[in-house]
Amino acid sequence: MNSNAEPPVILVLGAGAGIGATTGKRFAAEGYRAVLCRRTDQAGLDAAVAEIQDAGGWAQGRLLDATAPEHLEAVIEETEATVGPIDTVLFNLGGQIGDRALTDTSPKTFERVWRMATLSLYRTAHAVLPAMAARGQGNLLVTASTAALRGNPGQHAHAAAMGARRLLCQSLSAEYAAKGIHVAHVVVDGAVDAPDTLGKMLGPERFAALREAKGGEAGGLISPEAVAETYLQLARQPRSTWTFELDLRSHSDRAWWN
Repeated sequence: MNSNAEPPVILVLGAGAGIGATTGKRFAAEGYRAVLCRRTDQAGLDAAVAEIQDAGGWAQGRLLDATAPEHLEAVIEETEATVGPIDTVLFNLGGQIGDRALTDTSPKTFERVWRMATLSLYRTAHAVLPAMAARGQGNLLVTASTAALRGNPGQHAHAAAMGARRLLCQSLSAEYAAKGIHVAHVVVDGAVDAPDTLGKMLGPERFAALREAKGGEAGGLISPEAVAETYLQLARQPRSTWTFELDLRSHSDRAWWN
């Protein structure tokens, strides 16, 4: 990094207490200005920002509903204008609503998941990639899930949205890679040690028991810190060897194709 240049900026969309905030923290430790965005929980957002600042990094946080009209675009525009040109976007927004039978998945729910998981990625790309292309560089790193590759019972809305998101990433890469933009689709194929996602789905007691049995050195839960390290490596890859898609899972988990 050129010491005379302005610090690069990472915009984290979906900065919960797991992959999102941890990745922002990891990039900030490398000198990035981290803009952390999440839909709810101002206290949690403030804590993530404070952790980065206490370690000597630069961070700010914003509550952001990515499905709200023009809100996402406004945050991107404001970040570019007041913080600096966005070098890397981590798109970490999900659309998991748990298993639901088809008869329990209303059209409204199906559309809401699509808006969260797919339309918001399109809007992000539409707002940020042209500016990156004009600068000739940038990274769009997208967190995906097993549902992007396989549809399971009860996953009608989620699998449809995540599968569409994967193909959108392919199209974005096909158009923008030659313009200097690295688009990477990262399939997180397993349970992540994250209180804001898995913890809320399981509840405090079951999550604590799972952590006790499989977390930490046992390596049975996907570590947000390890995922953040992967994202940093992707952002630093030479153009001659860009990765478009990779999958991550614990050593003890069965792969999605088995």
